[in-house]
Amino acid sequence: MDFVSATTAAIIGFVLLLAGIPKLNDHDGVLSSVRGYKVLPARLEVPIARALPVAETVVGVLLVLGVAHRLAALAAAVMFASFFTGLTINLLRGRRDLDCGCFAFGVGKIPHIGWFHAVRAGTLAAISVAASVAPNHAEIGVQIVAATFGFLLVLVGVALAQIRSVVHLGRRPVDDYLSSASIRLRTAETASRYGS
Repeated sequence: MDFVSATTAAIIGFVLLLAGIPKLNDHDGVLSSVRGYKVLPARLEVPIARALPVAETVVGVLLVLGVAHRLAALAAAVMFASFFTGLTINLLRGRRDLDCGCFAFGVGKIPHIGWFHAVRAGTLAAISVAASVAPNHAEIGVQIVAATFGFLLVLVGVALAQIRSVVHLGRRPVDDYLSSASIRLRTAETASRYGS
C-alpha cells in the first residue's frame, strides 16, 4: 500500500511540476491566463498569478519526495478543485476560447478549453484528496522506486497527449485538404481546356 500511495503522490507531484516550472518565468502569460478566467476580483489576479507557479512547484516537489505528504496532497486538491471550478464556470458561461493555463504545451495554438480540461482537473482533485488521507510511510528505497515509476507514467501520459495532438484517428485532415485542392485543380484545368 505504501508503494501505491507513494506512486500516486509522485504522479500528482510530477503533474504539478510539469505545470508549475514552465510558468515560473512567464509572469505575463500566467497573469493573462488568470485574468482570462474572469472569476477573481481584480485585486487578487496579480497575487494569484505570482503565487500559483511557486505553489505548484513547491507542492509538486513535496509530493515527489514524500515530504509532508498529507498537507501537500491537500494543497494539491485545493489547487485542482480551484482549476475545476474556474474551468466549469467558464464552460457553463459558454466561454471556450480562453487559455486554460494548464501546461506550457500547445504554445502558439489557439487557446481553447473544453469539458476534458474540467474533468481532468476534477479527477486530479479527487485523486489528491484520496492521496491526502492515504497512509504514506514509505521507506526511502520504496519512495525512490515510486517516484521513478510515477515519473515514467507521467512521461507516457505526456507522450500520448502529444501524439494525440498530431494524430487524428478516424480523420484525415491532410487528405481532406488535398482532395478539395485536387478537385479545384481538375475543375480549373477542365475550364481552361474547354474554355479557351
